[in-house]
Amino acid sequence: MAEIKEIYKKRIKEQLSHAGRKGTTYNQLFNKCKGRKPDNTAFARAVAEMKKDGIIFEDKHGIKLATASGLFRAKVSRLNKTFGFLECEDGSEVFVPGKFLMGTLPGDIVMARFLPQRGESPEGEVVSVIEEGFSEFTGIIEKEGKTILIRPDTLAKEPMIVSVLDVPVRVGDKVLAEIDRRGTRHADHRARVTAIFGDSKKATSSADAVLYSNGIEVEFPACVIDEAKTAEHKGIPAAETERRLDLRDEIIFTIDGADTKDIDDAISVAKTETGWDLGVHIADVSFYVKSGSELDKNAMQRGTSVYFANRVVPMLPKELSNGICSLNPNEDRLAFSCLMKLDSDGKLVSYKFSKSVICSRVKGVYSEVNVILDCFKTGAAIPAELSEKYNGLTDTIRLMDELASILTANKLNRGAPQIETSECKIIVDENDVCIDVKKRERGRSEMIIEEFMLMANTSAARLAKESGVPFVYRVHEDPAPEKVNELVDVLSRFGVPVPKFTSAKPKHLAEILEKTKDMPIATAINNMVLRSMAKAKYADEPLGHFGLVLEDYAHFTSPIRRYPDLAIHRILTDLCYNKQNIKYMQKRYAGFAKEAAQQSSEAELVAMRVERECDDCYLAEYMTKHIGETFEGTVSSVQEFGFFVELDNTVEGLVRVDSLAKGPYDYDGHFTLTKEGKPAYRVGDRVKVICASANVAAGQVDFVVDGDNKDDLI
Repeated sequence: MAEIKEIYKKRIKEQLSHAGRKGTTYNQLFNKCKGRKPDNTAFARAVAEMKKDGIIFEDKHGIKLATASGLFRAKVSRLNKTFGFLECEDGSEVFVPGKFLMGTLPGDIVMARFLPQRGESPEGEVVSVIEEGFSEFTGIIEKEGKTILIRPDTLAKEPMIVSVLDVPVRVGDKVLAEIDRRGTRHADHRARVTAIFGDSKKATSSADAVLYSNGIEVEFPACVIDEAKTAEHKGIPAAETERRLDLRDEIIFTIDGADTKDIDDAISVAKTETGWDLGVHIADVSFYVKSGSELDKNAMQRGTSVYFANRVVPMLPKELSNGICSLNPNEDRLAFSCLMKLDSDGKLVSYKFSKSVICSRVKGVYSEVNVILDCFKTGAAIPAELSEKYNGLTDTIRLMDELASILTANKLNRGAPQIETSECKIIVDENDVCIDVKKRERGRSEMIIEEFMLMANTSAARLAKESGVPFVYRVHEDPAPEKVNELVDVLSRFGVPVPKFTSAKPKHLAEILEKTKDMPIATAINNMVLRSMAKAKYADEPLGHFGLVLEDYAHFTSPIRRYPDLAIHRILTDLCYNKQNIKYMQKRYAGFAKEAAQQSSEAELVAMRVERECDDCYLAEYMTKHIGETFEGTVSSVQEFGFFVELDNTVEGLVRVDSLAKGPYDYDGHFTLTKEGKPAYRVGDRVKVICASANVAAGQVDFVVDGDNKDDLI
């Protein structure tokens, strides 16, 4: 039948090419294609497969070639309440207004056609659904008379009728649902409620919904927990200690956040006659998580730990992440040490990777070490409690600061762009309610640790590259020329100095950031430069790192919370013990490195989106206590529908155009809303706003301008 089916496919294509846009009926097409020995089943399967592949298309007028009707095959990638996006087979995106979505849902495979383009993005409309690919979604329960409704969080503007309830619900509950019956519009769908997360006005409930809808499993399977407990009970075998480099007498300690429980890196520093000895000692997770184990399979699937507010969804069970793998103070721990020798200018002279056993002297805390560093700078006495806690370590901290200054200078000399990101610290009370939001400040000690991790990561990548073994590299490719051209065009329009170049180098972007760092639109330019760059990812080829200006780079330093780090620990372990057997390494790890890189890249993107969406729910929860209050902030971005204002504590809210004084307002496509030809609101403006509303479930905050007059700008 397979051979006959393929013959029918060829005949169908030939016949429809003659029919053009007019098309033909199913029976007419069959009669023209049936041949001497008609096979109804083979013909029906050929038609079905060609529809699914987007080659042909059927409407009320008949069957046609998709290309003859100007149609293309695509996947519904994401939906907002009033619009959606299609992902074409070449990876490009097409914007679809809500009225042209035909009730489609994320994951649906559709046939679509282009519409006249009105904005910057190509526009289209959905013509038919080839394959349904969506099931679950989250939303909030509402009631209209006796009818129970669910208002989706993102799928549609209008609520859907609930046709089936598998759990008892109340109005305002955040729930999980699935489509029970489809209509031709989103509002016509019928939903089945399958689970309840809790009160939608609580950030914890909405965060749980975000985790679930993105496939983030909070609990571990029983088999994974059992393996973790066995590994924890195993502890450190005496035989393993004897075969390792014993560094327990060395001055080694950790520096992390005060609340950190999964500690995976420790430091040692010494000054020598010719330069520096730098040791970066990483938790040896690969000793406890063996290849092919349930622990390993689950860790690869998760890809990374997920952090938001006061919560963490770990990649590994707490028995490992907070227990036997964590480099807790005054406890022997197995480590994988990168021992580096640097010259007096901070240039890497040599490196060595060794399996080791260490004992951290203290759990250093960033804020405490920053106080000590400030005391060094001002000549003040170190507070007594810190002097006691860090007894015998302050000289090492001083050396760390000195070496890190050299390494930072080297990075700047390489031309690495200094991109700033705005991060928040969410304060949660004992009831898991957000009670405060503060801007997270990076102190000197955070930068010191970052520089040392960069050195170890570079050494790991260099060793793998020089040895020719399969590996998982952290790569950041050159920006796409069209992205750079767009950046240059926008900056030129606003009189921002742009260095001359034929192809963008890191130093060019660094120069743009440096020259504009004191301008009102510095934040916007920072974001534009960031968007112009490619996204960092993992790969099994050493493609280099544009942002860090490094030829060799990998992630070696966080195996408790990132799978690629664990993956390369496993590879480097074999390299340390089987240095001459490269053929064995190629055979064992080539496929593994490729799979780990791809899975880790995908998991990282999901985790970043989830962390952002969950944090937004907590920020909105905080703002619900401040409705009607006035704040000062900065216009962070401008769109056709309004502009976003970021408060000094990093909370961001939208000022909608329809909330402004009578317009009309025109959007310049980049930085400004103008009124009567004059700038009204522009990125970088300081404004006073009033918190108008805060939607915890959606993680959205709305502002209105206080006074709504340009004269009110600060």
